[in-house]
Amino acid sequence: YYYLHPELMVYCPGYGVPQKRQRLVLIASTWDNFEFRPKTHSSSPEDGLLPFQTVKDAIGDLPEIDDGEVSESDPLHRSRKLTEMNKKRIKQSNPGGTWKDWDEELRLPCHQKPSGKGYTTVYGRMEWNDLAPTITTQFNNLGSGRFGHPKQHRALSLREGALLQTFPEDYKFIEPNSLITVSRIASYIGNAVPVQLAKVIGDSIQKHVREKVIPNAIR
Repeated sequence: YYYLHPELMVYCPGYGVPQKRQRLVLIASTWDNFEFRPKTHSSSPEDGLLPFQTVKDAIGDLPEIDDGEVSESDPLHRSRKLTEMNKKRIKQSNPGGTWKDWDEELRLPCHQKPSGKGYTTVYGRMEWNDLAPTITTQFNNLGSGRFGHPKQHRALSLREGALLQTFPEDYKFIEPNSLITVSRIASYIGNAVPVQLAKVIGDSIQKHVREKVIPNAIR
């Protein structure tokens, strides 16, 4: 007989991850009920928990860069070069807004079709004081979702995506002096379990082993 963690769907902001990421976490044990670590963050101050971490909390201190530029202080703080048309689009994009904010001539043909009118997040900007959307492997591509910087006219940099996934701010991803392959590193970042969530899972398993497994095993 196996004891399953009852709340399989974990909302990552509840554990300090600054993005609207929800993941199924399945943990089974043959020793007693498994208890997942309680949430530490909330959107409601009445809960007595820490407030959700926002986009600004995660990336607000990074130096400004232009599209196509690499920061002198961090080779992973780099963003993709935008086409002239996409530069015009993001300049007309409001934080939290949609492509409907643009002038008519900037809109894509797919936006004119009934099937395309619901995809309002593509080419969108994030908001400083809100959670980021789920970080995917295409987070550095402006047209793949709401991955526009809240203020600067560009898509997210590799470092910004990593910070929103709660990687340490100096995490390297590759060996020193190795060639940086942008698409590969973006895949590492987007496919990762958020580091903070991984820590919570590890802490929960460690606590279960210490308090439930070991005492039962030595009886």
